[in-house]
Amino acid sequence: MPNAVANRMAVTSFVVLFSIVGLALYGLPFYYDFMVREFGWSRAQVTSGNAISKLLIGPLFGFAAGWIVDRFGPRRLMMAGIVMAGGALIGLAHMHALWMFYLFYIFNAVGYVCGGPLPNQVLLSRWFDKARGKAMGFAYLGIGIGGYLVLKLSPRLVEGFGWRGALQVLGILIILLALPLAYFVKDDPTVAGPDQAPATVGKPAAKPAVLAPMAGLFRNPAFYLLALGSMCSIGAVGGTNQHLKLFLSLDMKYTQDAAATVASTVLACSIAGRLIMGWLADRVARKHVMILIYLLIAASIPLLFMADSPAAMYAFAILFGLGLGGEYMIIPLMAAELFGVRVLGRLLGVILTADGVAEATSPMLIGYIRDRTGSYDLGFTMLIAIALAGTIAIGMLPRRSLPQEQAPV
Repeated sequence: MPNAVANRMAVTSFVVLFSIVGLALYGLPFYYDFMVREFGWSRAQVTSGNAISKLLIGPLFGFAAGWIVDRFGPRRLMMAGIVMAGGALIGLAHMHALWMFYLFYIFNAVGYVCGGPLPNQVLLSRWFDKARGKAMGFAYLGIGIGGYLVLKLSPRLVEGFGWRGALQVLGILIILLALPLAYFVKDDPTVAGPDQAPATVGKPAAKPAVLAPMAGLFRNPAFYLLALGSMCSIGAVGGTNQHLKLFLSLDMKYTQDAAATVASTVLACSIAGRLIMGWLADRVARKHVMILIYLLIAASIPLLFMADSPAAMYAFAILFGLGLGGEYMIIPLMAAELFGVRVLGRLLGVILTADGVAEATSPMLIGYIRDRTGSYDLGFTMLIAIALAGTIAIGMLPRRSLPQEQAPV
């Protein structure tokens, strides 16, 4: 029953992304202003945990993670990532110094690399072919739903347990939800998983996959355009996301509930964005879908200059949310279309590492500018320019589809 197993892989990716990206990545910025108030840290410091950890972990683990996924499959890496991501939030709940903040953010970054988009994108690309966009869109709904729920639940959790207790609850929840499902992952349609162990008794273990060569990829201009375009757009998304609640809560004096409403509306709209962009990616040129996503991001950020207008903030949340919904999902779809799936793990290891650097440095730079100038005006203007630069790079990509291995779905 390949269809049933493939659907189970999609459900697993949904839950894993719900936990590691939705609850952890999108949940943590909600707690930054509590840390600023309790420890007296600057905006640059509270966003530098994400930056420093990804700058350290991305280059060290990103390439290795891509190689491991291509060679041995996503399952083991996902399980390790889930434990580290959940443990990081539990650790952050007990920190009392800046070095502890950095240490547990490093664990969070390793968890994201090992259990986040990279292994899940490869898993779904192996199990789905014609319905790949739909499967990726469904799995990435987990990010939007997880991010929406964490922003709705966090104010209540903070009221009941304090911000430290709330983080601990989230960390435990990540492990309990995602780890059992990841244990039963089948790495690809030709390799038996743990749920089929009796059928494989007495048979030789499957050999690691033979790796396809990547040498020609680094001579292809399309690789660099895709990497540059995704770095720019994800840098703009990261800079906006990491500072949104800081900007609303501390600068615009929004209440906790009001700031959470804006942020949760973004994540709610990202759910629609994932469905719409996944549907479009199976029907029109993925390059055009990617350009649309990047234009939505660039068009939404100027609305932050009108944050005192509820109408402007709802418009921001809708546009930014729709773009955010397709942002991470479209990258593996475009990469698979351009370069095929046999090199996808290692290719995404390179591109997502570069994207992680952009996502890390952008919020820290915006925080530094805000601390120096006392305003987000220059920082937001830079994010708009970066998002437009990414759109131009993607517009220069060729429209080309290479022969791909046929998956069973």
